[in-house]
Amino acid sequence: MGEQKRKEQTESTFIFGKRNYKFMLIGLACIAVGFILMSGGGSDDPNVFSPDIFSFRRIRLAPTLVLIGFGIQVYAILLKPKKDNSSNQ
Repeated sequence: MGEQKRKEQTESTFIFGKRNYKFMLIGLACIAVGFILMSGGGSDDPNVFSPDIFSFRRIRLAPTLVLIGFGIQVYAILLKPKKDNSSNQ
């Protein structure tokens, strides 16, 4: 009898709220897009230099997107989930 009562009292709750997970997915998407933009730019022949590796996209845009994605991840972790008042009753 006591075990059933204890199971009824304890609800399974998530650590993060729905809003936190949305921000985490947005941050993960930014990081993935940044790494995709960084890829490529090599040449097939190792004796030929390709100046494509120094493009704006690989030097500025992609690392900036990755850092913004990590910032969004930190924000999503530190964001407090909203509490429902109806569950306290």
